[in-house]
Amino acid sequence: MKNLIFNSESSIALGTWLSIGSPVIAELAAECGLDWVLIDLEHGSASEATVPNQLRALRGTKTQGIVRVGALDPALIGRVLDWGANGIMLPHVRSAEEAAACVAAMRYPPAGTRGVSRTVRAFRYGLEEFPGTSEPVLLAQIEDPTGVENAEAIAQVDGVNALFVGPADLRFALAQRSQHNGPSYSQCIAQVVAAARSSGKAAGILIRDLDTISEHFELGFSVLAAQSDLGILRSQYQGLVSLKESLL
Repeated sequence: MKNLIFNSESSIALGTWLSIGSPVIAELAAECGLDWVLIDLEHGSASEATVPNQLRALRGTKTQGIVRVGALDPALIGRVLDWGANGIMLPHVRSAEEAAACVAAMRYPPAGTRGVSRTVRAFRYGLEEFPGTSEPVLLAQIEDPTGVENAEAIAQVDGVNALFVGPADLRFALAQRSQHNGPSYSQCIAQVVAAARSSGKAAGILIRDLDTISEHFELGFSVLAAQSDLGILRSQYQGLVSLKESLL
């Protein structure tokens, strides 16, 4: 299984969020040359049954497919890797123990607990030699103050490739704790970047405003997800309606 190398501070791994579940959109994103796509099973609009065809749409391209599972579910993690996902994004990672448990679910014994099948899509249904080990990518999402506090320990877990900030959840969580005069959002993301760097890991983040890509890269984020399929369609449809209204 090919792995993404998410540890270079001198280059950008540029991806996008896929929430709709369409293999056509996944194929288009790959044909346009994105480095990776995130297939979202946490907040996405489609079920896990849509994942295999989205991954098939990436075949033959350089674009890697990462699947965000909704929780630390070893059965689902193993299943999407069997389908050919290049890695997993785990939301709301708050401790090194949670990250280590996800790594264990992603790896075969003796390094982990993932179930073995030689005939899954990841190994061309038995046509490809089954490897003794497998090292898919893990992007550990830091989305609340506890995760920020433990970011350095999470980054040190063998098998974690990047700390990936979830900006919406992190901002929301910080707003709930604002009365305690805790760290600001900017302080938190700086702490996450520093934790990743100290362990030789990458830092990533989801960006809604394309004008801030260079700004986030300068802050130390090299794994960037820009917008989403749903967001891009929404903004374009809104633009069409605004254009109509401007003509009236």
